[in-house]
Amino acid sequence: MRRLCPRLGPRPLLWAAGGPRRLSSGAAPGMEELLRRSVPPLPPYETKEKAVPPAELRGAEFVRFYRSLQPGPPRAELLTRLARDFGVEHGRVAEAAAKVLQAREQRREPGALLQAEDRLRYYLNPQYRGLFQQLGRLEGGLRFLVELRADLMEGLASKAVDGPHVKEMNGVLKNMLSEWFCTGFLNLERVTWQSPCEVLQKISDSEAVHPVRNWVDMKRRVGAYRRCYFFSHCAIPGEPLIVLHVALTSDISSSIQAIVKEVPPLETEDTEKITTAIFYSISLTQQGLQGVELGTHLIKRVVRELQKELPQIKTFSTLSPIPGFTKWLVGLLSSQAKEQGRNELFTESEWKEISEITGDSSSETLKKLLNTNEWVRSEKLTEVLHSPLMRLCAWYLYGEKHRGYALNPVANFHLQNGSVLWRINWMGDTSPRGIGASCGMMVNYRYFLEETASNSALYLGSKQVIASEQVLALVSQFQQSSKL
Repeated sequence: MRRLCPRLGPRPLLWAAGGPRRLSSGAAPGMEELLRRSVPPLPPYETKEKAVPPAELRGAEFVRFYRSLQPGPPRAELLTRLARDFGVEHGRVAEAAAKVLQAREQRREPGALLQAEDRLRYYLNPQYRGLFQQLGRLEGGLRFLVELRADLMEGLASKAVDGPHVKEMNGVLKNMLSEWFCTGFLNLERVTWQSPCEVLQKISDSEAVHPVRNWVDMKRRVGAYRRCYFFSHCAIPGEPLIVLHVALTSDISSSIQAIVKEVPPLETEDTEKITTAIFYSISLTQQGLQGVELGTHLIKRVVRELQKELPQIKTFSTLSPIPGFTKWLVGLLSSQAKEQGRNELFTESEWKEISEITGDSSSETLKKLLNTNEWVRSEKLTEVLHSPLMRLCAWYLYGEKHRGYALNPVANFHLQNGSVLWRINWMGDTSPRGIGASCGMMVNYRYFLEETASNSALYLGSKQVIASEQVLALVSQFQQSSKL
């Protein structure tokens, strides 16, 4: 998209292109000494309340040193050493755990057992946690910790940093950020065309679901019959952390093209036409906050905001992508290709029609057409695939599981929030991205506000998916027509 204002300098990537690299043989000059000065030692349990807090200058020194390191091995070296050399003191943990067991075996008074457990809890804190706490108190320190965790996650994904110590440090930092970014510290802000240029630019840059094409498109998304909200943090004012886009309509939308069309209408809102709120995009702008629960709270806050502004809205629904469906489908076709003539996804008549159109009785041509989006160029093939892809998609969302919960991450998110798997929409997203990710299909998750709590409890507790008649009918068709 053409920039709406002068570009803010991009944050340099921590990891150099070309995949993971081995750590340098020697640390950057001063790294070891810097870590010893910056990471406060865990004082003995008996003196924890009297321990002198670390000087702020040490935290600021750590920030300057980290940012002075070149992207790549030097920063990876620092993060690895921090995780490995300044974690939990295992000797103290073992000693404290033994005292807990001793107190239990001797059936000592509750106070003694509770104190022994408190001592164990205290020594389970890694030393680097004290550094993170210290950095969080600095001006700009919370922003730095979010950036540092983004670097850490990027390194874990590319294997530039690895191992149990680094993974543990990532989990500790995520839990600390979850406390600092709880709802009490978050501000809900609405974006309009009059919002600061920098905010509009960040919103457009961070749109991960339906990319913003140009400034006209952006103006449409914050104009009439649209709402855009984001959470900011009191310590990072004006900085979007997570963004939610909403369309105000008269019914539940089945196509994203109608929502993000190119030219905005020259009209003002007629509130009598607005009965439905469609959440069509939610994007995390700070990768360092992955795993921190922000999306659920943002949706709930926006619902309350809309109810105050437009009390006539009674229907709340999403129009959501189905990432991973095409990949899952192609994977099934590949597994069946290993057994000549095996067909468990389509009925005999469907496969006969597909084979006649593709000119191939195996699944190889169909796989290639699905991988390249070429199948939508054939009107006949699109028509034949309509029914089987709808029922396969219904099963993918409803029946495919990971540890008992929905395999699809977007489905899992909304079902955890208590929504109903409401409707699957054929050709809901005809963009190349939509065709490639989900064969063009989209799904509505509907929120019945009075039932979200019970639905969420049912899903989280019994792993039961609440679905509409349309979805259940498609699932039934799948079970009757397929042999998976």
